[in-house]
Amino acid sequence: MLCREATRPLDGELMLDHAEALSRCANGDRAALKALFEAEAGRLIAVAERILRRRDVAEEVVQDAFIQIWRKADQYSADRGSARGWIYAVVRNRALNVLRDGRREDLADEADLTRLSETANLHDDRVLDRLDATSRLRQCLQQLDEAKRRSLLMAYMSGYTHGEIAGRMNVPLGTAKAWVRRGLSALRECMG
Repeated sequence: MLCREATRPLDGELMLDHAEALSRCANGDRAALKALFEAEAGRLIAVAERILRRRDVAEEVVQDAFIQIWRKADQYSADRGSARGWIYAVVRNRALNVLRDGRREDLADEADLTRLSETANLHDDRVLDRLDATSRLRQCLQQLDEAKRRSLLMAYMSGYTHGEIAGRMNVPLGTAKAWVRRGLSALRECMG
């Protein structure tokens, strides 16, 4: 049983049995992961945001952390602490890793975003215009959806960091990273 009636708080919500939910996650129960997310995501985002000082990055960290929780739920051991504490430690550690990695990945600030937005579509136009109309690369780039194409061109032709791409395209950092990764994969497959 995921919820315990006996520990009903004043607002009437049922309290989640975190250890039981993790056990069920380890056995592949997606409903248990959903219950954990619904019960804790808001507070976990707040924890990550205090560390990272950016809401969008904190949301990405929590999303990544829940993937890690899903994959590693079987590693939780009640002997080493509470299930809820383990979940918070996963998020905290993920946020600290992103903070350390962020030093190498310059996140764009407001002034940079304003400057970058002034040249919004130059990447697509300039690069595609330089390529021969019958070029395989041009054909493959044109097959990509706009977001993946723009993010790829910004990363590989203009040298923007993932943080700069995210700021310029007004998306979370993880989304920008995924677009670059998936765009590159699709381009490799097309060029195959």
